[in-house]
Amino acid sequence: MTKFIFVTGGVVSGLGKGITAASLGRLLKCRGLKVASQKLDPYMNVDPGTMSPFQHGEVFVTDDGAETGLDLGHYERFIDENLNQYSNLTSGRVYWDVLNRERRGEYLGQTVQIIPHVTNAIKDFILKNAEVTGADVSIVEIGGTIGDIESQPFLEAIRQLMIEVGRRNCLSIHVCLVPYISGSDEYKSKPTQHSVKELMAVGIHPDIIVTRCDEPVPEDIRKKISLFCNVGEDCVIDNETLPSLYEVPLMLHRQHMDDVVCRELGIENKQINLKEWEKMVDNIHARQGEVQIALVGKYVKLHDSYLSIIEALNHASFIAGKKVVIKWVDSDSVTEQTAPEIFGDCAGIILPGGFGSRGIEGMINSCKYARTHKLPYFGICLGMQIAVIEFARNVLGYSDANSREFDEVCAHPVIDLMKDQEGVIMGGTMRLGKYPCQIKKGTLLEQAYNANIIEERHRHRYEFNNDFRAEMESKGLVISGTSPDGKLVEAVELSAKENPFYVGVQFHPEFKSRPNNAGKLFVQFVKACIVK
Repeated sequence: MTKFIFVTGGVVSGLGKGITAASLGRLLKCRGLKVASQKLDPYMNVDPGTMSPFQHGEVFVTDDGAETGLDLGHYERFIDENLNQYSNLTSGRVYWDVLNRERRGEYLGQTVQIIPHVTNAIKDFILKNAEVTGADVSIVEIGGTIGDIESQPFLEAIRQLMIEVGRRNCLSIHVCLVPYISGSDEYKSKPTQHSVKELMAVGIHPDIIVTRCDEPVPEDIRKKISLFCNVGEDCVIDNETLPSLYEVPLMLHRQHMDDVVCRELGIENKQINLKEWEKMVDNIHARQGEVQIALVGKYVKLHDSYLSIIEALNHASFIAGKKVVIKWVDSDSVTEQTAPEIFGDCAGIILPGGFGSRGIEGMINSCKYARTHKLPYFGICLGMQIAVIEFARNVLGYSDANSREFDEVCAHPVIDLMKDQEGVIMGGTMRLGKYPCQIKKGTLLEQAYNANIIEERHRHRYEFNNDFRAEMESKGLVISGTSPDGKLVEAVELSAKENPFYVGVQFHPEFKSRPNNAGKLFVQFVKACIVK
């Protein structure tokens, strides 16, 4: 039977519930357990697919095409497991499901209520994820903070589930802030005490309290929390601020958190193997020097909009041996005149995904600068489409070349909708999730992947227009990746003679990059930047 760990947070948001849950997942996996992760988000959107990146950060996409919150990216990177459509649940999705079931008459005329219908739907979802993954342990994070109105149905659902599956099969972890008051040189436990009181008021007693802090919490404060929150002293675990997120599992292990979890859940305390993770952390600390890479995007004011890109660059740096410093460049700021000044101190340019027409001309100027100055360039999704548009304008001579997404009446739509995508509404993105890619021999793509067929995740509607394919190839654009049937262009590049690394891919390789298994294209790109 699957064991469940429920992770809640209190006092303020942004305490690192997701990192705590992901780090614990890594520790349990290193003990030989099969771990599943799940995030319950209280917002009313059905999924984050239509939410502004400035508000929500990036949309993380799973193999099976679920559009999810960025926390799922942390889970995948830490536990190194591919998550699925049952890994993320929002209030909007719950109510959507309940109301549709009511319309279909599945409740047989009952009065539909929060309890039991909404809470039952939440419980069913939690159990379904455990079932489809076959997990020994399912770690479930509840978004928001204790006291939020919108979180109450989720809390009530897990309270019920803990009774139904048996307390011995469930564990509650509560992440709380322990602030340091510099004026009095004191750590304060009251916020944690009040947060735990709120949690207990809804019928959930925490088994483990994780204290979020910048420095280790003094022993007297830990004992105070233990006493007044009714948990064992070894069940008060510090989650202090560290130079790298990937050090957190080791820090929690030093405090025996995984031992405590196994003890409380009655799990055989198998010997843990952290050698691979420890080696990866050693590589982080062994990096010498820096390489600066420009990230040109529309949403650079909120770095979380590109979280998986940031992490993938970091993963590559662990292998390349130099720390990657990102120069954040708003695409609106790039003109042909400003480009030399903006990119003059950069070793490469990465252009990630995005939607809408804002900042497109700046992206095209960035791409042109990289191509004409032999600066390593890595275009992802929109970044690949920009590379195609720039090539059509400045190599083929089609000055009006564009994507139909940005100019519906342009004479040279080198990026266009495929016939089967016409009429798809917002929130129903056609190409979503894992798709195969056939790699052309002798290309940078083949050099990076060392494979003929790969599978990567997508999130887009517009595609390379095959009407221009032969002409572009004749002028030097290499089609290095296609769908297995050859109909869809998945990757383009320039020869190594033209540029040491100039690659655009329609897919999102950042979603599958792991700290202990860095995305292969990112490694090649960073290495090319270092050589540059």
